[in-house]
Amino acid sequence: MKPHRLTLTNHLVLNYGLHKFMDVFEPRRATEEEIREFHAEDYIDFLKRVTPDNQEQMRACFSDFNIGDDCPIFDGIWDFCSIYSGASIEAARKLISGSADIAVNWMGGLHHAKKYEPSGFCYVNDIVLAILQLLRYYPRVLYVDIDIHHGDGVQEAFYTTDRVMTCSFHKYNGDFFPGTGAIDEMGSGLGKFFAVNVPLQDGIDDRSYTQLFKTVMTAVMETFKPGAIVLQCGADSLGLDRLGVFNLSIAAHGECVRFMRRFGVPMMVIGGGGYTIRNVARCWTYETGIVCGTELPSELPSTVYSEFFAPDYSLHPQLSGRVVNHNSRAYLNALTARILEQLRYLKGAPSVQMQEAPPDIQGFLEDQERHDKDVHSDRNKEEKDERASRREHIAELYESDHDQDDDG
Repeated sequence: MKPHRLTLTNHLVLNYGLHKFMDVFEPRRATEEEIREFHAEDYIDFLKRVTPDNQEQMRACFSDFNIGDDCPIFDGIWDFCSIYSGASIEAARKLISGSADIAVNWMGGLHHAKKYEPSGFCYVNDIVLAILQLLRYYPRVLYVDIDIHHGDGVQEAFYTTDRVMTCSFHKYNGDFFPGTGAIDEMGSGLGKFFAVNVPLQDGIDDRSYTQLFKTVMTAVMETFKPGAIVLQCGADSLGLDRLGVFNLSIAAHGECVRFMRRFGVPMMVIGGGGYTIRNVARCWTYETGIVCGTELPSELPSTVYSEFFAPDYSLHPQLSGRVVNHNSRAYLNALTARILEQLRYLKGAPSVQMQEAPPDIQGFLEDQERHDKDVHSDRNKEEKDERASRREHIAELYESDHDQDDDG
């Protein structure tokens, strides 16, 4: 989970020239008030105060907040959380304002974090914070998760509402982390049947996965009719991942992104897990090309990190075949049939009285619009002000007088 994953990804994205097909922003950090929209105040206070230097004095709190091997204390933990969460919040606002049809934050996607504690390397759940933003404008939001681990933190946050449907494709056997995601976890109360889980066995291959994904997601889109989509693209579902046990290629992983893009619904694309970092960078670069509508050559461009991708230097290395596929055709057919039966219980998309905002966020939007100059409710105003208000990203290039390479 070290930021080096993002460094490799950014260098590939830039050297493929993908920055020419999108706007690049350096977002501000999330405020404490924004993170408190979901997380408990005492937990936020703990994250702000704890450091490697004072952790011994604060060790008595560790059991209260699930601090341990999967969630260690490291220097700059609060800065880290506020940076990636701020990016996801800003991505959601770009969709709401209409200034983007797709917004990407590969640093986000930390789907295990709970209201009161971290879990599985995830400290602040940027996905929940972003969806809360989207719910101010969109009646229904669909969350799709293709990480190999179940998106438990997001499912738990929206388990009792019919305004968010969560759909997770993951390995499940009862023991594999986080131990949740059985097919009979369907939601409760108003959210009954609005949690869709697709539990898979070891070794699923490209054809089986993509066919299953397209069948399920076609039914979900037809039934739920979301106004916005949040797609978590954890790359630990790739073959040869250090923690993963699937056989997916980068092309198959990206096909899921391409398929969701075809629906033409405003979409936020975020990162997640992935522990063979050279393949994570390849995957997210390939999927950046997909959302930009650009085909990328298989030969990787030259960067200062080229040796990380030896010996093939290819965007599409061979990743499949390490694990035996335990997903029989009979199992997948039965799984598909049961999920489609669950969706039939919904009897169409729920209607929403939009004047009744969710209580967690009611009134917050107006406060933010007064205090945050980066958020514009009027699309025309944003387009007019964009060049003036935009902060140049450290890695951004311009083909104009603003080109940062001109001096040298």
